[in-house]
Amino acid sequence: MENDNSLEEFLSLVQVDRFKEHYSQDITDGKYFGMPLASIIAAEKRLKEEGGRSLAYFSMEYGLASSFYNTFSTQLKPDPHNITPANSIFSNYRLADYFFDVSMEKLIDLPIYSGGLGVLAGDTLKTMADYKLPAVGVGVLWHSGYFKQNFWFKYGQVPEKMHWHPHSYPGLIPLKNMIKVQVNNEAIYLRLWKYYVFSYKRDYAIPLILLDAENPQNNGKIRELTDQLYRSDDAWIKIMQRIVLGFGGVIALKELGYNIDIFHLNEGHAVFAFLQRCRGLSDDQIEKMKDEFVYTCHTPVDAGHDRFYQEELKNILGKEDFALCQRFGYDRAGTINLTLLAINVSSSVNAVSKNHQKVMSVQFPKYKDSLRYITNGVHAYTWISPAYMEVFKNFSSVFENIEENPMILSRAKELKADPGFRQQVWQAHQVNKAKLCNWLQKWDIKQDVFTLCWARRITAYKRPGLILYDIKQLVDIAKRVGSIQIILAGKAHPKDNLGFTFINEFMDKVDKLSDVYDNLKIVILENYDIYLARMLTCGVDVWLNNPLPPFEASGTSGMKAILNAVVQVSTLDGWVVEAADKGIGRIFGYKASEDKVGSEFDLHMQDDSRELYTTLEEMANLYYKTNQNGKIDFSSSWLDMMIDCIATGSHFNTYRMLDEYKRLIWNMP
Repeated sequence: MENDNSLEEFLSLVQVDRFKEHYSQDITDGKYFGMPLASIIAAEKRLKEEGGRSLAYFSMEYGLASSFYNTFSTQLKPDPHNITPANSIFSNYRLADYFFDVSMEKLIDLPIYSGGLGVLAGDTLKTMADYKLPAVGVGVLWHSGYFKQNFWFKYGQVPEKMHWHPHSYPGLIPLKNMIKVQVNNEAIYLRLWKYYVFSYKRDYAIPLILLDAENPQNNGKIRELTDQLYRSDDAWIKIMQRIVLGFGGVIALKELGYNIDIFHLNEGHAVFAFLQRCRGLSDDQIEKMKDEFVYTCHTPVDAGHDRFYQEELKNILGKEDFALCQRFGYDRAGTINLTLLAINVSSSVNAVSKNHQKVMSVQFPKYKDSLRYITNGVHAYTWISPAYMEVFKNFSSVFENIEENPMILSRAKELKADPGFRQQVWQAHQVNKAKLCNWLQKWDIKQDVFTLCWARRITAYKRPGLILYDIKQLVDIAKRVGSIQIILAGKAHPKDNLGFTFINEFMDKVDKLSDVYDNLKIVILENYDIYLARMLTCGVDVWLNNPLPPFEASGTSGMKAILNAVVQVSTLDGWVVEAADKGIGRIFGYKASEDKVGSEFDLHMQDDSRELYTTLEEMANLYYKTNQNGKIDFSSSWLDMMIDCIATGSHFNTYRMLDEYKRLIWNMP
């Protein structure tokens, strides 16, 4: 029974700013924005207890799927800025582009993420909540999010500043707590916010602390630090943003009274947390401090490793802090490398796939014997569609306790010969595909037409334009084998000029294809986000993944797709290396050497596009033999691949991932 004094207890643990004026309608006895208040109280008290083994997880970004997963309710009228705006579509059906937009009329996802790294961090916190771990997330409140993407014909991607309203975002609360970060002669005052990440049962909640420099105590330049995620146009801003996360995060944890034993750095952005923990310590104590830190590296791409000139850091950091950077982070180029710094100050360092471990061993040969790998995963209950969850529950004798054990999906192989299961797997896919087709009905996207999707961050090594490399060959396949529908989505970083070029190139190519729309439909979506990712990863027939090996450390979009029986067409990179023999689709293209990394700009476009089109023709043929205008051959090997995808999803999820972190990295029960 709910404690009648639960509100009083909550307010004694969490100092909510402007509670009576603004939040008292949504935080009441027993309820926190519609969620159980007792779950929060239990987690807060546990983090403040002495003893045990508690974890702080630092990440520059978090993608929480808050628009559809454990969405908080509110008694207040939603701010229009917190509702998703209508988006344009660019396609080879220009009439529809001109007259129609697409709209979802939903709450925006909490806009503190840019892409896959953030979604991984969000899925990790959700799984920590499911496991009821004594853990807390540390991040930044980004007032302008990442950016709003607009497509303008002949201009490609035109970035626009995003605006949202934190004070009226359901579940997000400002605290009275204010902290001060002192670096050299600069003081940064940070307000603390909290958001709670609930378990799927809603019986536990992980607090997420968000740091905010938008305060009157700070000058205008300091207030900009928490404005926009991943500002790369100014080294001072980049350094200071990492100071906010690292130094500020450690100070915030102390201010809130949390007893933390493990500081997990999700990428090197937060490595300055180590400097804060070491202030005033002796050399022996600094060496022992390494036992508290663990580090996960997520990228082999050169731009993913922060490097700063020594003078840039020396002018900002205090003498002792800078000396530690030199001691642990100095590289041969004469710069301070935050990846190297993180490796040298952590008791455990891990890559995010088996293949990535090999790449890191080549990049950092001195450390190869100490590098581990824990392959990324996705949070099953965020990404399994309702249609497929219903199928699994219909076969509960095989998928027993599916809600607590997604690893049980491995038993899908036992049902391969079951006609009823094969039929339900296909029907669930058609339910998902129908929703996508209905959403894009103005573009005449059809349910029984072979449909594939490429959707992720737009950057060189991910090769966004590979599918459009030879348009004539693509059109020829569509005319000979059967119609093809292609959906493309993704953002290029505003300072990634090459990414902009890719967008311009495939918009120009698509614009010239209006005369073949009956055979080849190509739709490019604006503002790819988590909500769209969920619709696409369960609603298409084929998920296309074609990074240049070995530059995809892991990748997780395909993991979301296989949970919904979406077949893969992929190069041999990232997580796919571990699933290459699982029957989940087709592997094509360039294979990387194991003893060298190579150049991320030597893209092998011509050879790999040729292999991709051969693979695409094979897959389209098989699809149309399986689905002949709605008449389904349930004995087809296409259904075998779909079932193999589901079974493989039993491994590539965050439950298995956290089991490995608990055992190998965190030493937690």
